[in-house]
Amino acid sequence: MRVRNAFILQSDQCKSHVMSPLVSGSRLRQDDSPPRIVEHPSDLIVSKGEPATLNCKAEGRPAPTVEWYKDGERVETDRDNPRSHRMLLPSGSLFFLRIVHGRRSKPDDGSYVCVARNYLGQAVSHNASLEVASKMGPPSAEAHKNRLSSVCNTHYDVTNCLWMQRQHNNCSSGA
Repeated sequence: MRVRNAFILQSDQCKSHVMSPLVSGSRLRQDDSPPRIVEHPSDLIVSKGEPATLNCKAEGRPAPTVEWYKDGERVETDRDNPRSHRMLLPSGSLFFLRIVHGRRSKPDDGSYVCVARNYLGQAVSHNASLEVASKMGPPSAEAHKNRLSSVCNTHYDVTNCLWMQRQHNNCSSGA
């Protein structure tokens, strides 16, 4: 049996699509099946320099190969360059040894998809965004007051808590 025409099957339920290429000279095996994404990546917010993983798992027969794309461009992993900070795990997930975000190198933040392929076609995951967390400023007076109340309720007697709250109020009001 030969596949003569390519087709696209789109599924709204799992937000992935399968495309079957033209296959010439290949014989379909009865148990073979096109790839399908069974675990889609999720959006992440990660601090610069921290590790992160975008998950992707695909099934198919023969087992599909997985590649990742960021903003439409193929992602370089340790399989392409042993010095890369991105590793393609055996499961198909993309592991970042550390999140890069700077002027000297191409930043890791962006929109990612994983693509699983075998000779019967390919499946594309839905998009997952990776954002680099902005540095948080000092906690607000309200956040500090809430934390103080929590600490007082669990660790200190009433007299110490009243003193700590008075000190906090004096600092907050500028006195």
